[in-house]
Amino acid sequence: MCACPAIAPAVPELLIPTAGVPSAQDLRWMREALALAEHARDALGEVPVGALIVDADNRCIARGMNRTLADHDPSAHAEIVALREAGRTLENYRLNGCTLYVTLEPCAMCAMALVHARITRLVYGADDPKTGAVVSVFDLLGSPRHNHAVQVCRGVLAEESSALLREFFRARRGQRLAQTGPKNPTERAPENPSENPPEKID
Repeated sequence: MCACPAIAPAVPELLIPTAGVPSAQDLRWMREALALAEHARDALGEVPVGALIVDADNRCIARGMNRTLADHDPSAHAEIVALREAGRTLENYRLNGCTLYVTLEPCAMCAMALVHARITRLVYGADDPKTGAVVSVFDLLGSPRHNHAVQVCRGVLAEESSALLREFFRARRGQRLAQTGPKNPTERAPENPSENPPEKID
């Protein structure tokens, strides 16, 4: 694991290959991924997760954001959308030498898609304590049974990514309470975003 700043809970020793400390280019691309996440929230009403793929020459070849609601597609997570676009761009389903940046730890579906696509490196922002499949809930990328190893760097702009999700779910909960009222007398919209941890990301 790379020693990225602002990493939440400690995790057990894993088998994931190190990807080194985040570079200035990593920060640049993660900021763009955050902008994609904001667009997913503002333009589509989706859970704010953004992703992009950069080739070995540091050129962005694909961008993605959550589109599950917009496309009526349970598989349209930001990573999957970006992987599909990258495959079309390169005219190849193998993405050797590419790095995928995403604002939230990939789920099991997305983590295994990275292996199948032969992504070389994964850089992500916030851990997902409910469905994360890199370190939080599962350690899918660290399995020695795979015929391809994805290098991982986690925690890049993690606080910014987490804040975006907290604010989104806080606003959505507030809208639900305003429309339907609380399920119990003590329920209320949280005043502090930290009171609203990330929900399951579908």
